[in-house]
Amino acid sequence: MTLETRENELARHRIMVMSGKGGVGKTTVAVNLALSLATYGKNVGLLDADITGPNVPKMLGIEGQPLVSGLDGKVEPVQIVVGPDQGLSVISMAFLVGEDGSVAWRGPMKMAMLKQFVERVDWGDLDYLIVDLPPGTSDEPISIAQLLHPTGAVVVTTPHDLSMMDAARAVEMSRLMEVPVLGIVENRSGFVCPECGRPIDLFSAAGGDKRVQSMGVPVLGKVEVDPDIVRAGDRGRPIILNSRKKTAQAFEEMVRRIIQKCETGRED
Repeated sequence: MTLETRENELARHRIMVMSGKGGVGKTTVAVNLALSLATYGKNVGLLDADITGPNVPKMLGIEGQPLVSGLDGKVEPVQIVVGPDQGLSVISMAFLVGEDGSVAWRGPMKMAMLKQFVERVDWGDLDYLIVDLPPGTSDEPISIAQLLHPTGAVVVTTPHDLSMMDAARAVEMSRLMEVPVLGIVENRSGFVCPECGRPIDLFSAAGGDKRVQSMGVPVLGKVEVDPDIVRAGDRGRPIILNSRKKTAQAFEEMVRRIIQKCETGRED
């Protein structure tokens, strides 16, 4: 079986969600994008590729789920029902070591585990595989790029200058690995005062816009500061499940653009 054949069997579209630095909301973006794609009727897998800091199960409220082997010896991913005919398949190191388990591995061991997640998990027939990567441009992003030859990358950042500098490094890494950058997601992009309704520029959004323009990649979407996003993730009920929220609608718009780019090759 060639690598190209394996990729096509695994998922028609493979998207890695990455960031140049930690704490910018990358896992929140990955989880909400995956769930939103499932609500569009797509068969979706979510691979938590952060081996030493896996947070995806917590955000989905599926901590402590056991992994079982199928008749063919492959591992069955944890399944989440999103709608009558929609679901999400999830695999994470957290299912193996527990919510508070520690993994202190060097690069080769992490590479080997990611290869197992790709080759030994029974993902089924996926339209999309979303890969939530740890921050930075080191072992895991390189391994996933080599294993999957992703359809594209989504780079998550916040508008302040230091985060934008690191996002530019993630964009450059994607280009070096010949992974097209689908766009930048600008998280915590402004804040609306709940008392007066006035927008507050927390991170100098104008400076962020200039940085993105210099990278030569499109803005996939912007998500304003919303305490409900944090609360929703902590409760295992991501914000996308509350369609009335403005932030949920921002994720839905991103997914619409991703589908358009991946399935038609066109942009707005």
